[in-house]
Amino acid sequence: MAAPITMLILCTSFLSLSLLSTAFTSRDYADALEKSILFFEGQRSGPLPSNQRLKWRGNSGLSDGASYHVDLVGGYYDAGDNVKFGLPMAFTTTMLAWSVIEFGGSMHSQIGNAKTALRWATDYLLKAATATPDSLYVQVGDPNMDHKCWERPEDMDTPRNVYKVSAQNPGSDVAAETAAALAAASIVFKDADPSYSAKLLQTAKNVFDFADKYRGSYSDSLNSVVCPFYCSYSGYQDELLWGASWMHRATQDSSYLSYIQSNGHTMGSDNDDFSFSWDDKRAGTKVLLSKDFLEKSTSEFQLYKSHSDNYICSLIPGSSGFQAQYTPGGLLYKASESNLQYVTTTTFLLLTYAKYLSTNGGVVTCGTSTVTAESLIAQAKKQVDYILGDNPAKMSYMVGFGERYPQHVHHRGSSVPSIKAHPDRINCNNGFQYLYANSPNPNVLAGAVIGGPDSKDNFADDRNNYQQSEPATYINAPFVGALAFFSGKA
Repeated sequence: MAAPITMLILCTSFLSLSLLSTAFTSRDYADALEKSILFFEGQRSGPLPSNQRLKWRGNSGLSDGASYHVDLVGGYYDAGDNVKFGLPMAFTTTMLAWSVIEFGGSMHSQIGNAKTALRWATDYLLKAATATPDSLYVQVGDPNMDHKCWERPEDMDTPRNVYKVSAQNPGSDVAAETAAALAAASIVFKDADPSYSAKLLQTAKNVFDFADKYRGSYSDSLNSVVCPFYCSYSGYQDELLWGASWMHRATQDSSYLSYIQSNGHTMGSDNDDFSFSWDDKRAGTKVLLSKDFLEKSTSEFQLYKSHSDNYICSLIPGSSGFQAQYTPGGLLYKASESNLQYVTTTTFLLLTYAKYLSTNGGVVTCGTSTVTAESLIAQAKKQVDYILGDNPAKMSYMVGFGERYPQHVHHRGSSVPSIKAHPDRINCNNGFQYLYANSPNPNVLAGAVIGGPDSKDNFADDRNNYQQSEPATYINAPFVGALAFFSGKA
């Protein structure tokens, strides 16, 4: 309900603005949090458990790896297709774990579901990392063949080729990200399941050593199997530093501190970077390492605090160093394809850095001015609220949340009649009638955050427009943390 006009007159202009723009309550954020985690059940590969909540999904990929004599059953499909891509899956896992580490205390009834979503990923990554010595399995499914079909995962008969990186065909980027994921998850499970946590951490150490010892990009080793889908455009140096940072956080072993000191300059620590994604880890690494400087005054990490400030300043309108682009409606805009992935990662970093600053009374230095933690939270809230429906189109970009949300999501399982409603097989080519159909998706992929609107806040609810209407695990994973933060606010 709108505040009475007399009250608004008495308020400061800042307070009145905040009152007028508060479209959502903590209960709304809690609802969105629950759905954002539920989404991962729609992406599951493998045999589904009895407590599966998205009932329209069925078992799939039950023999993944078998023809190569390895067990690679499980894990997540990355987006709207039926391929298990290792680099985005590992990044998704890292961000789910980081969400729980920083904001798990605000997840309340959803903490168990968040850990279940995380463990579904880490169980798979453990298999991928330990099946064959000096190797890491990084993909199941031929994307070029998969994308020629529009099939629900339960029916897929496209080649389930298996791809790995090894000493001879290195993949430091995907391996170091996998190490980061396992290390971050080991922190999450340390108290509740110490033996599982220890297994995660030991595997993380082994995978990081493998990534560091056999250096090279997986894009060079696997070529058209991963490019252009998840090409490592930023190279592998950023992942090595990111991986080492998570190993340092999880182990507190001084050897990783030494590694960061010795290698940081060649791995991007001296450079400002203004994007954080499954491909480019530099901004996230700066924020992660700034924690030690802010909390422990670890002088070696002062540089990372300075670069974190530069990253934050680039996002705050009016500050020196501001360079981000926003839509007329106020949404951070980075790319025409899957833009909301950058919005959710940025929002997560704003809130996490605000948390680190608040704990220690720190501020962001932007030239001669300072920006407070509260300003970072306000900026993050604008982005979260925009995604949830406080935008010019009055459209929620989370499926199943709010009164208006996308109906034509670019997702095979969601758009083709479910195996429960249509038990007969729907083959490769017959599925395309559902891709091009005007009717809404028959199966609601609850909680999915899709690619989002364009630079002018326009959104075409068009299933064939994958740039705007495709969901992805790495869009949702950091959003889990952001929603947890706001659901915890009274």
